[in-house]
Amino acid sequence: MIAALGGTLEGDAEQIIDALAPLESAGPQDLSFLSNPRYQQQLAASQAACVIVAPAQREAALARGACVVADDPYVYFARATQLWKKHHCPAVSAGIHPSAVVDATAVIDPSASIGPLCVVERGAHIGAGTVLKSRVTVGENCRIGARCLLHSGVVIGADGFGFAQHQGAWVKIEQLGAVRIGDDVEIGANTCVDRGALQDTVIEDGVKLDNLVQIGHNVRVGRHSAMAGCVGVAGSAQIGAHCTLGGGAIVLGHLVMADNVHISAATVVTRSLTRPGHYTGMFPIDDNARWEKNAATLKQLHSLRERIKALEQSLKAV
Repeated sequence: MIAALGGTLEGDAEQIIDALAPLESAGPQDLSFLSNPRYQQQLAASQAACVIVAPAQREAALARGACVVADDPYVYFARATQLWKKHHCPAVSAGIHPSAVVDATAVIDPSASIGPLCVVERGAHIGAGTVLKSRVTVGENCRIGARCLLHSGVVIGADGFGFAQHQGAWVKIEQLGAVRIGDDVEIGANTCVDRGALQDTVIEDGVKLDNLVQIGHNVRVGRHSAMAGCVGVAGSAQIGAHCTLGGGAIVLGHLVMADNVHISAATVVTRSLTRPGHYTGMFPIDDNARWEKNAATLKQLHSLRERIKALEQSLKAV
């Protein structure tokens, strides 16, 4: 592992590692890691055979046993999991599963893997090394780049939610665009990326979407942005590069988020965010009685604001 990943081993190089495990449950033949100094108490108590730590935690790690010192323990551990899977799990085979339905006009790179019960519709393109797990649907004319991973139940290119109201009824707006997904994108189970109404919905290189994420029509998600489970992005929103959205966050339609914007879980983004930073819009949890009192107070904020303004004006006039 050291030869492949680097880092500095402090301890027995002949130690056998049987598994990777978290600090609190690791056993005497497991490899673990410490990425947050707040959990240093768990480090001291851990039974792990070896722990990956940052240089600042080296002495504390040595006090309990062997360690690997790395500049970024979390990234090192991530690469260790990749190495472990490569050596212990069967590689995904290229090719199309017999139960998959692939239109004759679709273009599938020979190195791609199309899993059981997948559907790839007419004119779709699947890039090199891309893996579609079971029951993935790729709609007509949608394009998926190289080395992407789409987990079970993902739907790429369903119609966006577009309707015009006429005399109390809804008139469908045909969704004439498609979806373009860049390279090295991973999309979690049962996530949906809708096709554009006129132009394409775009997911740029390196984007990571968790399970149950909804991306509306004509959205653009910038490179290397990431969204946790149950995020919803409404139509025509523009998400910058290197952004993160916590679980359950919502971005309203037609808004723009700059690069390096980070949204806390359960936050609703109601305006464009033009400056990088960390934004939060949650109402803190409380026991119900106090929450109801605070909610009642919130309803009076506008009138209180007007009263304060009036008082300020009267003071200025004195």
